[in-house]
Formats: sequence, structure tokens, C-alpha cells
Amino acid sequence: MGALGPNTCGSLASPSTVLVFNRCSQFSHQLPFRPGTQRVRGNELHGGGKISAVGTIPEKQPEAVTLEEPPAIGFAFVSSVLLPDGTPDVQLRSATGGQKLRDIMLDTNIDLYGPYARPLLNCAGGGTCATCMVEVVEGKELLNPRTEKEKEKLRKKPKNWRLACQTVVGKPDSRGTVVIQQLPEWKAHEWKYQKGISAEEDF
Repeated sequence: MGALGPNTCGSLASPSTVLVFNRCSQFSHQLPFRPGTQRVRGNELHGGGKISAVGTIPEKQPEAVTLEEPPAIGFAFVSSVLLPDGTPDVQLRSATGGQKLRDIMLDTNIDLYGPYARPLLNCAGGGTCATCMVEVVEGKELLNPRTEKEKEKLRKKPKNWRLACQTVVGKPDSRGTVVIQQLPEWKAHEWKYQKGISAEEDF
């Protein structure tokens, strides 16, 4: 025997009776008689009883779906030039892991080459000119090891200096924070990075 929800038509059948509900939850008066049955009026039953609604079957609510933020890496790029008020010029960005740092910086309008930005003054990502040097202040664990080209071009540079065109940041499912000093050779000021302030949280 099936349950009927509100505002629907349905029937309940047995060998001796057939009851049909219309949209007003009353019995239809168009039913033919069968042996052993009797017409009823409204919701009154034979013997004085009545049928009345005691509740409705609630619709099944869809389960709440928690949308998780897609994996991303937060970046803080620090310019080699101070702002007019004397504070560091920091640009915050976010990108999916698995990309080269050079591509991330160029795609998000971060100055990478400085005075070497013109095409003929850099190798366009070939790893031969060393004009895309950056200093990795935080997030070294997210980067691939130095390539052979980097070992050659940066052998006299600090260990945390990288070539952006040779540096792959994380994997597609990586999360974390990377802090980059742009144009470290042209840096005209010193600053300190305080851990605990995640650039990823600002996106």
C-alpha cells in the first residue's frame, strides 16, 4: 500500500473496495458500485468515521554539500623598490601549483625582468640568460630542486636564489605560501618576513 502526498491523486485498492482521492483529499463520487461497497459523502465513512489529514510526508531534503576551495598556493611578491611612504611594495597573488614561477609572475602582471623586460634582452624562459633571478624567502619546500642550468648560472649566488624559468612551484593539489623577492640584484632595502601570516588566506 503506497503513501500519498498532498495535492495528488491516487488510489488504494483491495479485492472489495477501491477508494480514489481527488485533489481536495475527498473521495470521488464517480466510482461505480461493486458488490459489498457503499458510496460515501465527503470524508465520512460508513459507521460514522471520518478520514482526516494528520500530517504530510516531508519532501526529502538534499544533503548539504560543503564546497571546498580548490587547491591553490598563495604568493607574496616583494618589489625591489619601496613605496613612497618607505614601506615594502608587496603584491599578493594566488595560483594553482605545478606551474613554472616565471609563467605565474608574467600571467599575474608581476615584474620579473626589470630593465631586461624587452624580448631581445632575455632568453624568454630558456634558462640561458639568468635575467629572471628571484630570491625565495619562504616556501622553498614547495619548489623543485635546482636544475643543471641553475647550478651553472647561480653557482656564485645564495642558495635561495632561483631562476624563475626553471622553478616549478608545487603540484596541482599543493597548498601553501611562497614569498618571493623580485630582482634581488637590484634590491635597495632590507626587510624581514614574519611567519604565521599566510598570503594564501588573503585571496
